[in-house]
Amino acid sequence: MDSDKTTKIGLFQLIMLTLGSLIGSGWLFGSWEASKIAGPSAIISWLIGGAVIAAVAYDYVELGAMFPEAGGMSKYAQYSHGPLLGFIASWANWISLITLIPIEAVAAVQYMSSWPWSWANWTHQFLSNGTITTAGLMIVFLFMLVFTLLNFWSVKILTSFTSLISIFKIGVPALTIVMLTIASFHPENYGHSLHEFMPYGSAPIFAATSSAGIIFSFNAFQTVINMGSEIKNPKKNIGRGIFYSLLISGVIYVALQSVFITAIKPSVVAAHGWAGINFNSPFADLAIMLGIRWLSILLYMDAFVSPVGTGVSFAASTGRALYAMEGNQHIPSFLGKINQKYGIPRVAMIVNLILSMLMVSVFRSWATLATVICTSTLIAYLTGPVTAVSFRKMAPDFKRPVRLKHLNWMAPLSFVLASLAVYWAMWPTTVEVILVILLGLPFYFYYEYRAGYVNTRKAFWSSMWMIFYLIFISVMSYIGSRQFNGINWIHYPWDFVVIILASLGFYVWGIKSAHVFPDYYQAKELNDTVKE
Repeated sequence: MDSDKTTKIGLFQLIMLTLGSLIGSGWLFGSWEASKIAGPSAIISWLIGGAVIAAVAYDYVELGAMFPEAGGMSKYAQYSHGPLLGFIASWANWISLITLIPIEAVAAVQYMSSWPWSWANWTHQFLSNGTITTAGLMIVFLFMLVFTLLNFWSVKILTSFTSLISIFKIGVPALTIVMLTIASFHPENYGHSLHEFMPYGSAPIFAATSSAGIIFSFNAFQTVINMGSEIKNPKKNIGRGIFYSLLISGVIYVALQSVFITAIKPSVVAAHGWAGINFNSPFADLAIMLGIRWLSILLYMDAFVSPVGTGVSFAASTGRALYAMEGNQHIPSFLGKINQKYGIPRVAMIVNLILSMLMVSVFRSWATLATVICTSTLIAYLTGPVTAVSFRKMAPDFKRPVRLKHLNWMAPLSFVLASLAVYWAMWPTTVEVILVILLGLPFYFYYEYRAGYVNTRKAFWSSMWMIFYLIFISVMSYIGSRQFNGINWIHYPWDFVVIILASLGFYVWGIKSAHVFPDYYQAKELNDTVKE
């Protein structure tokens, strides 16, 4: 074991790797998208989005320390509730991950499309009305190929590459915050009344968290969990890695949103309203508008570097997630092959690349991809609080290097917050994503048929709460308030009340549905290797 320690990831590298994933295209577009939806009150959206993800991440710290393994987030639900729930959770998480690779490439190409130099006129054809054109799509594919190839060799290349990029990625947003504040500071843009602060009402504050890419921007905390078996001292470093990376990125995102709001000239806001401010490359366009040409050039460079760093990190965790799913034995076994020399699931990475190309061919705008990622990830995350508490009841004797003090109330709170955030993604996106998740079920039942339906009925009963939950949230999305694109049968904010009460019911049902499957004994074997 000791000879292996040199290749393990320490706390600093872990934070840098996670920040490399967290600070990607979200900072380049999120502030503009959020202020279009919610005006100056978008700053609250970032606090809410951060709180939702922090609450969800809390549950996973205990699970990550109990079961340190590559691609772990794709397996926990399977250990407590059997193969069907494990399959639904890992499929939903994987859908979000294969969308993450193209969204970073789309961000880079969208910034390229507004390069202001005469020699770069050829890039202007990459974007049309906020959507990537066919020419732009070819460049997106090229970026995605680079992300995958950079992961094709060892973890060492990956960590040294991303540590370098992460320093650049934190530096450029920090410099942008300082320079835009010096160049143009109009705190009056926050408004002098509640109406000016919330020009479109309170509902868009919540809508922006899911549909402006805010929750997407915080999503990468799972990089820490998915690297489980590759982390030095997982007992301490899983929790610390998540806490510090979410805190640093949260401070940066809130500061960027504030700077975006105060840097725009009040005359521009008065002429167009927040919803009418249209940028292709938000912060670079703002820097040009304020006459800081050198900063716009740096931002155009960063629009290459930030997405590449995130794309590289996610090509790694996406490969690991698909590799982990193969352990469920409901997808083809060749996807679980590990390259012997480098210890990396290369076949899974190639399959992910092809499917990511298909995904971006269908969803060609940054905001749509961000909403798809947010919804599918949250559906996967819903199993976390249920699984963490279920294990407390099913396996009180399992080793728990980290025993969370507040799990009993944080678990239901995180389940409710994640449910609300799925609803905030708005009709019809909620239903479209749920349908994509359900597309995986034919694979599951085909492999169950091949195995002779051994535990199929028991697994179905264990997962019934999640199936009914997905039906409930789809119906709520349709009949909910008009502020969230529903048909307004249930008015705002009563739609929130219904979701909160129903979610608590599904949470209790989920815990009561936990059963011992063969996977449970696999979890026990893994847990036995843990040092307390």
